[in-house]
Amino acid sequence: MEIPISFPTVPFLVIIFIIFIIFIIFLLIRRKKKTLNYPPGSLGWPFLGETLEFLRAANKEGKPEKFVRERIEKYKSNIFKTSLMGETMVVMGSASGNKFLFSNENKQVTIWWPVTIRKILGPCLITTVGEEAKLTRKMLSSFINPDAFSRLYIKAMEVVGQDHFKNYWEGKEKVKAYPLAKFYTFKVACQLFMSIEDDNEIKRLSAEFNIFLKGLLSIPLNLPGTAFHKAVRATDVIRKELLQVVKKRREALENKTASPSQDILSHLLSCPDENGKFMSELVIVNNILLLLFAGHDTSSVTLTLLIKRLAEYSQVYQNILQEHIEIASAKKEGEFLSWDDIQKMKYSWNVISEVMRLTPPVMGAYREAIVDINYEGYHIPKGWKFYWNTALTSLDSEFFPNATSLEPSRFDEAGPAPYTYVPFGGGPRMCVGKEFARLEILVFLHILIRKFSWKLLIPDEKIIYDPMPTPVEGLPISLQPHNC
Repeated sequence: MEIPISFPTVPFLVIIFIIFIIFIIFLLIRRKKKTLNYPPGSLGWPFLGETLEFLRAANKEGKPEKFVRERIEKYKSNIFKTSLMGETMVVMGSASGNKFLFSNENKQVTIWWPVTIRKILGPCLITTVGEEAKLTRKMLSSFINPDAFSRLYIKAMEVVGQDHFKNYWEGKEKVKAYPLAKFYTFKVACQLFMSIEDDNEIKRLSAEFNIFLKGLLSIPLNLPGTAFHKAVRATDVIRKELLQVVKKRREALENKTASPSQDILSHLLSCPDENGKFMSELVIVNNILLLLFAGHDTSSVTLTLLIKRLAEYSQVYQNILQEHIEIASAKKEGEFLSWDDIQKMKYSWNVISEVMRLTPPVMGAYREAIVDINYEGYHIPKGWKFYWNTALTSLDSEFFPNATSLEPSRFDEAGPAPYTYVPFGGGPRMCVGKEFARLEILVFLHILIRKFSWKLLIPDEKIIYDPMPTPVEGLPISLQPHNC
């Protein structure tokens, strides 16, 4: 009996052909993946990646650049991949890497922050991108510029400073410089941004801010007892209080008992952006929250480290003292500092810049690839994150000979090579509060150095990043009053 032979039907042949094409495409994609040259490195443990090692270098050892430097040496490359806070991340460890990230904002990269920062701060200037970020930055910049400094801030900072030293420094033999510097800068921020002057209210907000700060860079586990969970709860408390401040101010503006130009809060409530759109109350609160954080924490750690360095370098202390005596001697009794006086504090700012070079107030920041990128022969896929470290280049002996020594002359004339000294970032995302911080620090220094000399009570006190450089004992100092 013959067995009938049947041939495949046309649909069956089509299916076979499609499967064959898919298989070929799969092989081509696999081959392409194998040929792509990704940066060297390790992604570490699932989810955690190398986050614990990253945080340990900063929080336990006080050397955030160590994590980066060790891997640059291990992989023999200034660029490597890792996994931090649950994200595949490319770490840039050179001035050219800084230049690439700063000059390609909104072209190849955009701002990005770990989930802990995004969830805690919510929608605000640093967590938004594109046109919204530009409009927010423009609205805030009108209150953080030289005209606003001369018109609103210098006198207010000096008044707060004089009151601060009278209440918390004068008549004391010993003080802890770090918590006092934090309270001064937080009070300045509360008063200038929201016109809050009550010390008890400021202390209550400050206590919550200290909890909030510790959770910004942490393992993103929102479980009771974790730093992130505590920070979320503290931020909720802060937001509720700030929302009440916003509502009261709105009523005051409607009743004409507050001025639209009174402070940043009034400005944000009264002025729409260039498209005629007003910020919501929640976004206003988020931006005030950001400004309170940025307007006092970086300044307070810089002031603390300045106090430490001036105790270690007596000649630098004397040089600064002489500069401020000359400025004060040209003033009439009771006359406040002016913008011109601030510009005369050139040596002081060189010293402060050198202090920030030695111990940057911020560890670094992040970006996200918005397109596939080829950098120095390495393939970096769209969606991967970048991290740049502030201290890595600022402590590099190639750019800064005797890199661990305090030498203010490094900032004479042109100063350091571009992209090597980046405590305020760079490019379109340069810190909007840079000049505010400069003013706040110089006013404080002008009062401090003419009232006291001091000595460190713990000369070798450890500094850790938590997430900013923090003396573990609060930098206790003994005071020797003088009147210059």
